Amino acid sequence: MITKRPHDARGHANHGWLNTYHTFSFANYFDPRHMGVSVLRVLNDDTVAPGMGFGTHPHADMEIVSIVLDGALAHQDSMGNSSVIRPGEVQRMSAGTGVRHSEFNPSETEPVHFFQIWILPNQKGLPPSYEQKTFSEDSKRGQLRLVASPDGQDGSVVIHQDARIYLALLEGDMTLTQPLPAGRQAYLHVARGNVLLNGEPMREGDGAHLSGEEELRLSTPDAGEVLLFDLP
Repeated sequence: MITKRPHDARGHANHGWLNTYHTFSFANYFDPRHMGVSVLRVLNDDTVAPGMGFGTHPHADMEIVSIVLDGALAHQDSMGNSSVIRPGEVQRMSAGTGVRHSEFNPSETEPVHFFQIWILPNQKGLPPSYEQKTFSEDSKRGQLRLVASPDGQDGSVVIHQDARIYLALLEGDMTLTQPLPAGRQAYLHVARGNVLLNGEPMREGDGAHLSGEEELRLSTPDAGEVLLFDLP
């Protein structure tokens, strides 16, 4: 079964400095029908204005993954990490027993567009940790590139959960297939462009929950970029 989540059904808030879309309940947006899928709790599509950002704030017992599409995002945390995340890079922060961090757009002229993803960990009270890796466009073009996994397979960042995140870029006549093992779920989000999911048209911002499907098939009429979550 494929349950579509249209782009315009998401929660939305424009604070001036932050334009944000919430696939699942978050902050002032609450919908008991959309509290997440399996261990995927938050999928926020954020655009932050130049020179603005999220001030220092705490997290605990959450796997937080950030993926930048455009611009740059400066990160600082209480573990002593200070970095800038750019397109092609994936950041993972395991909040564990507790961490404080800030995210800021260092540009004076360009907005930053990124995804903020929260995944429930497989255990509480883990030591906080941080990881950041680069994945080239070529490694995602025409294929599902694993960027987060429980075991660091294929150079992916490590998350403390039996879940996996894939990124893919599709162009022209490209078609991708991914088997969906029995007992697993998947969530697909269209980051940019347009795709066909098992023949179903999907546009930028649309999402879909897949359960009981044997295979995921992706193609595009022109070009598209997607995130795929493989979930227990």
